[in-house]
Amino acid sequence: MPAPLAPLTTLRLGGPARRLLRAHTEEQLVAAVREADAAGEPLLVLAGGSNVVIADEGFAGTVVLVATEGIEAVTATTLRVAAGEPWDPFVERCVRDGLAGVESLSGIPGSVGATPIQNVGAYGQEVSETIAAVRVLDRRSGAVEELPPEACGFSYRSSAFKRDPSRWVVLSVDFALGRDPLSPPVRYAELARALGIGAGDRAPLADVRDAVLALRRRKGMVVDPSDPDSVSAGSFFTNPILSAEEFAGLAERFDGPVPHWPQPDGRVKASAAWLIERAGFGKGYGDPRTIAISSKHTLAITNRGEGTTAKLVALARQVAGGVEREFGVALHPEPVFVGHEWRQSERS
Repeated sequence: MPAPLAPLTTLRLGGPARRLLRAHTEEQLVAAVREADAAGEPLLVLAGGSNVVIADEGFAGTVVLVATEGIEAVTATTLRVAAGEPWDPFVERCVRDGLAGVESLSGIPGSVGATPIQNVGAYGQEVSETIAAVRVLDRRSGAVEELPPEACGFSYRSSAFKRDPSRWVVLSVDFALGRDPLSPPVRYAELARALGIGAGDRAPLADVRDAVLALRRRKGMVVDPSDPDSVSAGSFFTNPILSAEEFAGLAERFDGPVPHWPQPDGRVKASAAWLIERAGFGKGYGDPRTIAISSKHTLAITNRGEGTTAKLVALARQVAGGVEREFGVALHPEPVFVGHEWRQSERS
C-alpha cells in the first residue's frame, strides 16, 4: 500500500511512495537497491530527508529508507560511519572526544550518508576537508567499492554523487579528524565575531559548536518542533559563483559594499540571500498559511502548515526569476527534486 513520505522530510511535504522499505544494515541496503534495479523499478534512496523536495504526486516506485547504524574507529582519529547515522549527533560525539574538523558543521540536519553527496558546508568548513573515503554501491557495475576523495569530484555544494544521482548509493563514510582540543583556524567572520576572536584564530571545539548552534537557531536552521521557520529544506539556493568581470558589473550597481568571498580560481562567490532581499523578497515574503520565506533567513523557504510542494516550487521560481531579471544572476537550488524538475526561473 502507498507509504507517506512527507513525515520523512524536514519540509513535511510530498505525496506517497508506491512502496517503502527500511534498510537497517548495509547488506539490506545493498540487496534492496540491487533488487529494485534488477526489476527495473524506479528507486529513491532516502535518509534524513533534510535536503529533498518531493512532488505532491509522490514517487511511483520503491523508496529505500537508509536506517543503517554504526560508528567504527579505523584508527585513533579516523572513524567509519554508517550512512544512516544522524549527522549532528556524530558531530557532537567528535567534539566531546576532542576530534577536530567538523565542529563548524554542527546543527546541520540529515544523515551522514548525505554529507558527501551535497559536500555540506557551513561557517568556513566543508565536509570534503575531512573525508578520507566513501564506501559506495556502484549501481552501474553492481560492485561495492571504496572511493578515495579524489574520485568523489567534490566542489562547492556538489560532488560526483550529486551530479550522477542514479549511479552510486553511499553506504558509509570515513572521516579523518584531528586530535586537538582547538578548532582549525576560524575563517568565517560571523563565527569569529560570535566567538570573540579574530579571523584565523582558534577556539575550543565545544565553544565553536555552541556558537554555531546559536547562530543557526537564530536563523531557523536547526530543526525544532517549536520553530515554524525550521520546517524547510535549509538553504534553498546556493551562493552564486561569478567571474571577476560579472561580479564587478554587479557591484557597480550598488553604492555600498556587496558581500562576497574571493575564490582560489579568481572567481567570486556572491551572497544569494543578499541578492534575494534586494530583488524585493524579504523575510516572511509569501503566504503565512502555506509557503513563505523564513522570517529569520531569506535563504530558507518554509512550509507554514498548509503548504504544498507545488506552492513551494512556485515561490522558489518567483524568487529566482526576480533575482535573474533584476541582476542577471541565476540562482541554483540546493535540494534534490523528486518527481518534478526545477526550471531555472519563472521565465524559462
